Amino acid sequence: MATTIEDVQAREILDSRGNPTIEVDVRLASGAHGRSSVPSGASTGAFEAVELRDGDSTRFGGKGVRRAVATVEEEIRSAIVGTDAADQRELDALLIELDGTTNKARLGANAILGCSLAAARAAAADAAVPLYRWITDADSYTLPVPMLNVLNGGAHAANSIDLQEFMLVPAGASSFIEAVQLAAETYHTLKLLLQERGLSTAVGDEGGFAPDLPSSEAAIELILEAIRRAGHTDSVVLALDPAPSGLFADGIYHLTGEGRELDTDAMIAMYSDLISRFPIVSLEDGLAEDEWDSWKTLTDQLGTQVQLVGDDIFVTNVDRIRRGIDEHVANAVLIKPNQIGTLTETLEAIDVARDAGYQVVISHRSGETEDTTIADLAVATGAGQIKTGAPCRSERTAKYNQLLRIEEELGSGCRYAGWEPYASAQKKVAAAD
Repeated sequence: MATTIEDVQAREILDSRGNPTIEVDVRLASGAHGRSSVPSGASTGAFEAVELRDGDSTRFGGKGVRRAVATVEEEIRSAIVGTDAADQRELDALLIELDGTTNKARLGANAILGCSLAAARAAAADAAVPLYRWITDADSYTLPVPMLNVLNGGAHAANSIDLQEFMLVPAGASSFIEAVQLAAETYHTLKLLLQERGLSTAVGDEGGFAPDLPSSEAAIELILEAIRRAGHTDSVVLALDPAPSGLFADGIYHLTGEGRELDTDAMIAMYSDLISRFPIVSLEDGLAEDEWDSWKTLTDQLGTQVQLVGDDIFVTNVDRIRRGIDEHVANAVLIKPNQIGTLTETLEAIDVARDAGYQVVISHRSGETEDTTIADLAVATGAGQIKTGAPCRSERTAKYNQLLRIEEELGSGCRYAGWEPYASAQKKVAAAD
């Protein structure tokens, strides 16, 4: 068959933080070729699939991925050469069985995902269709609302801000290209504001600015001023990702930048106050990754007012997502393919979440590459939302640029998700105006 896998190669490349990661090439009998490079997170959930690193302190501080490269070129290559790249489900099942662990710990989720996605790209190339259409062949598609991390704190920046991500959400745009324009204009206005105040305009891992500010509230107010000065108050709102697992110890959230220690009730009260006063439509990882009862309390109290996105608590894992659904935890799921390790499992996680009425957000990692797979994945699945950083740094803009190409290619065959993912929050924001 033309789509029979004929060869698999892997190599060690650098991610956006200058750390090694793995890139995989798959070549088919037809000559079609697919390539995938795998990102890496800094704020990683404890329940994510395992990323295989060398642990050799003499190279890259132990972060080399030569072991993952060898795994691909030896054991995985032997197993998948001769199989059909067009049968993604069967290929991924073979990779999962070959690994034999519940968390991809033996072969490494990075090695496995690189092969899974490279095979999908090769099959799409053989069929001469874009990746999004190979994943889902539809009459029309939805372009996602970008969630742009324009101000960084926490693990993404060496500054005084405790909460990790402050994002622009241009939900009021009429198209994806307009959404990018509004966000970029606001981003540059934010830079001017920082310069006026003598604050740093250096950027963090995801391209957002990383100034020292006295509080998270001060960060929100600064971004809102940038939105107003850019003239986009009616179209651009906010999202937060506090990433509090990194702040949590002994039952307390330690906000060292603000000199505060909060228990769970106080954290929820803080979010409730911010959401009541500011145009915040989405809150990701409001509480620590394994605090299921507290998450339910958070959902009961705020779930009708704002999108509550589970990342570290769900880690793109179907079993954990199903538990969240059963226990009424969160109302949206963050999807990161490298948290689970194969395209098939990623698509299953999306299906399970959406079947339960949960919103879906496709996401990058803080250590990214130029790979644009998640842009195609967001369109293919109609997720309606994508997180891939500020409109800055080429590993971030590569995803936005791919979505711009897709929007142009589809023309009238696509629409922009707009306010749809944030229906309840939109009513609150409109009432506040």
